[in-house]
Amino acid sequence: QVQLVESGGGLVQAGDSLRLSCAASGRTFSNYGMGWFRQAPGKEREFVSAISWSGGGTYYADSLKGRFTISRDNAKNTMYLQMSSLKPEDTAVYYCASRNSRGYSDYVGDYNYWGQGTQVTVSS
Repeated sequence: QVQLVESGGGLVQAGDSLRLSCAASGRTFSNYGMGWFRQAPGKEREFVSAISWSGGGTYYADSLKGRFTISRDNAKNTMYLQMSSLKPEDTAVYYCASRNSRGYSDYVGDYNYWGQGTQVTVSS
C-alpha cells in the first residue's frame, strides 16, 4: 500500500522560507514521478511543482518559478519542496502526490496517490 506523508508545514511570516518533505513508502519510490499541489480555502487544488523519477526533470507553475524548488532523494524515499520569499497568497494545504509513471505532470488527474496534506500559513 502506497503511503505519502507530508511534513514541514507551519505558520511563518511573509518573506520567510519553509521546506516541506514528503516521505513515501509501499513501493519503489525511484520508479515514479512525483508532484506538489496546494489547495487554499474555497479554491480548487492547483499545481505547484513536479519532478520526474530520477529528479532530472522538474516543472513549476509559472507564478512560482524562482521562489520554489522541488527535489527528491531516492535513497531516502523522500521528496522536498523548498519555498522561499513566502507570500500570504501561498497560504494553503500542500499535498504531495505520486503517479504511476516516470515522468512529471501538472494535471491532478495524472496522480494516483495522495498524502493527507500539510498546512502552510503565511502571515503578512
